[in-house]
Amino acid sequence: MQLTTSIRRALLAGTAAAVLCAGAGSAVAAPAGAATRPTAGPAAAASAPAAASAPADRLRPLAALSADRLATADLVAAAKWGTGSPIDDPAREREVLAAVAAQARQVGADPEATVRIFRDQIEASKLVQRGLHRRWAADPAQAPTSRPDLARVRAEINRINGELVRAVAASPQARTAPGCVPRLTVDALRVGRQRHLDLLHAAGLARSLRSVCGG
Repeated sequence: MQLTTSIRRALLAGTAAAVLCAGAGSAVAAPAGAATRPTAGPAAAASAPAAASAPADRLRPLAALSADRLATADLVAAAKWGTGSPIDDPAREREVLAAVAAQARQVGADPEATVRIFRDQIEASKLVQRGLHRRWAADPAQAPTSRPDLARVRAEINRINGELVRAVAASPQARTAPGCVPRLTVDALRVGRQRHLDLLHAAGLARSLRSVCGG
């Protein structure tokens, strides 16, 4: 199940707002309705922190690792800039998806869910690469002056992919819980603010997380 269009837009708008408001304060709004929940009895209150923190603990690495992976899009874009190499690379994409599906089976993750999430990761990376190439074409002064080694960049991507697969494997309950979307949105807001993402990269982060919540 993918996030609805309206929620994706809210995630992007919220992340962008966090970027624009960075430095204005450290507080991030809690998921809707959190402040209005009735007070529970002593036993329920004692177990509430563990129950509430578990989904957040499982979702937070997904947002952070997605941002880590997205940061490599800048290096890939720079490596391809001026070479005529297309941003779309179907052979490389098939290789990545096959590898993460195999890794998912090894660590006990759902291969289909893992592949869905990584398709979004790949599309997010291409979104950022296209945006950067348009930016550099419009203003050559912003274009990179050196070309990263694409093989080394891909080795780093593969390392992050492995961590992200393990994060997917560790989060099935959090990803299918009713509160996944608001919690993931809050985590994306925090990551966007911590990384000082611009609007292009905020859009990429929102795109990368589209299929995290759901079965």
